Amino acid sequence: MSPPLPEELAEIEGWRDEFDRLHARLRPHTARSRTHAQMKLHLQGVLGKAERRNGWHLAEAVGDQSPYAMQHLLSRSSWDVEGVREETRRYVREGLGQIQARIVDESGFLKKGTKSAGVARQYSGTAGRVENCQVGVFLAYATTSECAYVDAQLYLPQDWTKDPERCREAGIPKDVEFRTKPQLALGMLERAHAVDGPVPWVLGDEVYGKSEELRRGLEGRKQGYVLAVSCNLSVRLPGRKAREAQRVDQVVAGLAAESWQCLSAGAGSKGPRLYDWAWLEMESSRLPAGWKRFLLARRSLEDADDIAYYFVFAPGAVTLQEVVEAAGLRWHIESGFEQAKQEVGLDEYEVRQWAGWQRFITLGLLAHAFLAVQRARAHAKKGAPA
Repeated sequence: MSPPLPEELAEIEGWRDEFDRLHARLRPHTARSRTHAQMKLHLQGVLGKAERRNGWHLAEAVGDQSPYAMQHLLSRSSWDVEGVREETRRYVREGLGQIQARIVDESGFLKKGTKSAGVARQYSGTAGRVENCQVGVFLAYATTSECAYVDAQLYLPQDWTKDPERCREAGIPKDVEFRTKPQLALGMLERAHAVDGPVPWVLGDEVYGKSEELRRGLEGRKQGYVLAVSCNLSVRLPGRKAREAQRVDQVVAGLAAESWQCLSAGAGSKGPRLYDWAWLEMESSRLPAGWKRFLLARRSLEDADDIAYYFVFAPGAVTLQEVVEAAGLRWHIESGFEQAKQEVGLDEYEVRQWAGWQRFITLGLLAHAFLAVQRARAHAKKGAPA
């Protein structure tokens, strides 16, 4: 293998310096300098030194004789998980540049047994079926080219929250109550909005689009959204009464041929993501002045029966192209999960307790954010498309 070129060496050194600066930002969130130092070893391990990101492999990667120090970091050491997540959010906001969207989505983590916090037979989008797994709800910040996660919550099925003894054994705090996935997502979005204000768009799939509580929460904050919805959800058109609501697929089926436009939702690996798009205004009463609701439909160019549907909330002057481009940003979340699992082993943990999950995921999100920021800066420096 050829030795690195001088400019490559400079880039490597730049990454090391940036990593050290990021690590230094964590010191206020740790009670002891030893814990702060152990965080650095953990992050170095998940960023590439370890074969797998569990206790033994992380310990071996940094030269420890046992996994005790790594396990202690994730279980009993004193550090502020919420503080580190806030530092991650600030780092992403500063490093990625113009944030175009906040994206909410979930990811499943396949697990055996019944002891791990939140584990249950439930649907996993990762597996594409019902499996024994844990499910985390995640919040990401996205630009037109990058995506980085800034928050995460472990979903607890009702079978867990109704069993105090089981929760106690898994270290779940007594004040943790059952919350739906959209409720978890709304809580994270509200926290992000409180510190960073609105962004152009909030994006999510059908799990979140069907939640009226989430949609109304965003509308009350004048936060635009493009949320996927299922075909059987009802929609009311302007001037219609509530009893005249129709299924979204029935409304779209009645659109004239000229209502559809072929537009790109952004660049894909094989070129522009081209689809036919159509939209129409929904009932928009009792909204902030100047804002409207829309129904958006996306149709495959190859299969006219393959149609996806979205609810949109946006300023009334928004264009169809702007909404289409916003919808296309949600593809970032899929590649983001793939990167986070492949690059920093977000799914390779071997912790069972509530605190262990929160800590491992928090450090994993920080590691993934570091890589996302470095990619964004490298592309910006070279002037290349990300």
